[in-house]
Amino acid sequence: MRILFFENGTIWSRGLPDGLRDLGHTVRMSGPLTKRRIPAILASFRPHLIVNVGWGPDHIGKKQIWMRKWARAARIPLVYWSTEDPHFTKRFTLPLIRRMRPDYVFTISAKTARTFRKLGIAAAHLDFAFHPSLHRRLKPSKKYACDIAVVANAYPSVLRKAPGHFRRKAIRMLVRPLLQHGIRIDFYGRDWDKMKPYLGRRIPRRWIHGYLPYRDASKVYSSAKIVLGLQNYRDMVTQRTYEIAGSGGFLLTCNTPGVRKLLKPGHEVAVTSSPAQTVRMVRRYLKDAAGRERIRRLGRKAIAKHSYTHRARFMLRVLRRRGMIGSR
Repeated sequence: MRILFFENGTIWSRGLPDGLRDLGHTVRMSGPLTKRRIPAILASFRPHLIVNVGWGPDHIGKKQIWMRKWARAARIPLVYWSTEDPHFTKRFTLPLIRRMRPDYVFTISAKTARTFRKLGIAAAHLDFAFHPSLHRRLKPSKKYACDIAVVANAYPSVLRKAPGHFRRKAIRMLVRPLLQHGIRIDFYGRDWDKMKPYLGRRIPRRWIHGYLPYRDASKVYSSAKIVLGLQNYRDMVTQRTYEIAGSGGFLLTCNTPGVRKLLKPGHEVAVTSSPAQTVRMVRRYLKDAAGRERIRRLGRKAIAKHSYTHRARFMLRVLRRRGMIGSR
């Protein structure tokens, strides 16, 4: 099939599109969505399926309406993959669905998928994953070599507005105790310089490296001795959980039902349940190179079945069962 992504960003141009290509499909990104560009690319590419993902630079109301208008005019199924649930379901996802009116919705939250179906919205659960062309073990880089790394945006505005968000607990459990003990963490991502209210102290400037291009994340995962994996929910795992394990990184994360469902603690992932345990685990594994090596290898093996090729196959199977696409 020819599959068009209404996509103008960088992150969602990889991963799921790569998985679809693995299955033999021709995939193209639309680039900026304009009134002229949308009908032009539909006429030239003639896609059998259109996919839109997440929350990106073109997710403004009028462009969501344009997507629906031109997809319907061309009689091409329009699918939306929601990656901001459940925290932003009411604020962002549901308004988008009402405007865009996709023919089918996938969401990273199984609970939200059930909610959508109760509302009469055709939906299924499709979680994050990794792709081996992007998330793979690399030769350790001197530039990114460190004891402990965090690759994530800080999101202080989200933490301020949502005091009960699990990410606050994850930061208190994983990051704050190490800083309190003077243990260095190298931070890659936006806004870590604004996190004093949530960490109790400022992060030294030399520890903060700012924005990291998505394609370079595996370089950090492959070079750091320990990668801290922040979690947003107890029953789900973040996108980077898959990507760190898929890159063969040594992952230390929160001991949650979502993590335990995906990886076996102590064998395929290191987990912590308290700030004090985090400090003990870090001190232990910084000295135990063999233990790190064993866990990261087993973690990479365990995560293999969660590739974007598997996700793409599932997505297309669901759409075929719905009669939305043929059996190409």
